[in-house]
Amino acid sequence: MSINCIRTLIEDAAQSHSDKTALVFNEKSITYSELFTKVNQVAYYLKELDLPKDSRIGIYSNKGIEQVIAILAILSTDYILVPLTKLLKSEQVEYIIKDCDIKCIITDRLKLESIEEINFDGHIISYETAGKEIASFEEIFKYYNKPYACDINGHSNALITYSFGMSGTPKGIVISHRNLIDSARVVSQYLKLEEDDVISAILIFNLDYGLNQIFCTLYKRATLAIHRFILAEDFFNHLINDKVTVIPLMPINITQMFDEDMHRIPSSELFENVKTITSSGGNVTARMISACKKTFTNADFYSMHGLTEAFRSTYLDPSQVGIRPDSIGKAIPDVELYVINKDGKECAVREVGELIHRGGYIYKGFWNAPEQNAERFKSVQILKDVINLEGQLTDEIVVASGDYVYKDEEGYFYFVSRHDNMIKTRGFRVSPYEIESVVSRCFPQIEQCAVFSVNNELIEEEIIMVYSAPSEIAPKEILFELKKHLASYMIPSRVIYKKSLPLVQSDKNQVNKDELKRELSQN
Repeated sequence: MSINCIRTLIEDAAQSHSDKTALVFNEKSITYSELFTKVNQVAYYLKELDLPKDSRIGIYSNKGIEQVIAILAILSTDYILVPLTKLLKSEQVEYIIKDCDIKCIITDRLKLESIEEINFDGHIISYETAGKEIASFEEIFKYYNKPYACDINGHSNALITYSFGMSGTPKGIVISHRNLIDSARVVSQYLKLEEDDVISAILIFNLDYGLNQIFCTLYKRATLAIHRFILAEDFFNHLINDKVTVIPLMPINITQMFDEDMHRIPSSELFENVKTITSSGGNVTARMISACKKTFTNADFYSMHGLTEAFRSTYLDPSQVGIRPDSIGKAIPDVELYVINKDGKECAVREVGELIHRGGYIYKGFWNAPEQNAERFKSVQILKDVINLEGQLTDEIVVASGDYVYKDEEGYFYFVSRHDNMIKTRGFRVSPYEIESVVSRCFPQIEQCAVFSVNNELIEEEIIMVYSAPSEIAPKEILFELKKHLASYMIPSRVIYKKSLPLVQSDKNQVNKDELKRELSQN
């Protein structure tokens, strides 16, 4: 068995900390020994399906102990995990299923209906008993009690996570078992995680930041306290009742936490156990940091910046958060970062250029997407005018991130913009092309449509839709239709009608979104 796989962590934890609580969810808890047993039972059943090696298995369900068991069971086989966030609509799930040829889906009773809508012809497994034709965890836990063993290669593909790219359709990024171990190791190191930590799992387990909470827990033999964030009051109760010490967040979570009257937030004395807060998936503001510091008085606040193509690039040390809250920090251990201009030269201090990620935590590439791979994964030769490559191998891969940043006099990085038109809102990356294509399909009377974003401190970026048509369509009608086809975080907050849209001078087929933004800012 490779030492560079999550399966090794599960086995070791079950041996060394068998009676320790591994997972907590509301009133339920499970020890490392019990977790190992249930993971083995599900993994055994999956192997009995006798699917080809590297077959993709999707998880499309709400968060809970069963979902973590499903994740770890798939990672204990030679199959590949494909997380499908519950926020996706059925047609988006159908696209992903076809794109990577998912052979099996693990789900819950609530999502079964959505799967039935798309006529999925692969294997379906439900957490709860849902009928004679569908296997369930309840049955697996009852009847599958044979010993299970596996041999996982650390360089094998473990996971494909999907996000929305320039083409408007989701693109899967392929992550190896070694990547998962490396990310757990480095985060545990710079966050100073300990065995007695209780890590809050409020993030959904569909992207690497959320999944990393599971793997860090296993790496340190800590405890993962699962919570579904709906109301701030319930979240604060979760932190108190579960004695949470580490809180991984996205900026939108911080906004939700402190959206209510500050007088209704529990006393800071109740959160003395909280020692670490992390934030990734968007820019944090000084106001967000201040609110966290006021409530979690003993906590160090880490602001972090990651890439789609690599687990993480930077973190801002807590000692610097109050001094330079707008900075994304410096490179994490084992990573080198460079800022280069269009000529490949290293940028001067405070000169904006593209962030190049070299070193650890680079993922394997986009699934069946050669154009995206060619755009983002480059030969180290791209840095030939920046670093000395004499005598070095030239097949080393670096990531040209598409993030435009600058570096200050003390070496701290600051994010400026994306090269593409991706929108970051509520912790998600959203492609405007995905929304525009749905509008085009559902509203043939709309002649032109432009989707873009404007800054909104509460959710980072606010989605705006502007369109032209022979006559105005009620905004409610447009939003009602979009909600049938798009995840909730992709729905525009404003829909604006104009008789005609400004066009780019050099391309009369392209809407001038910059001009629309200027018009909007003047209103």
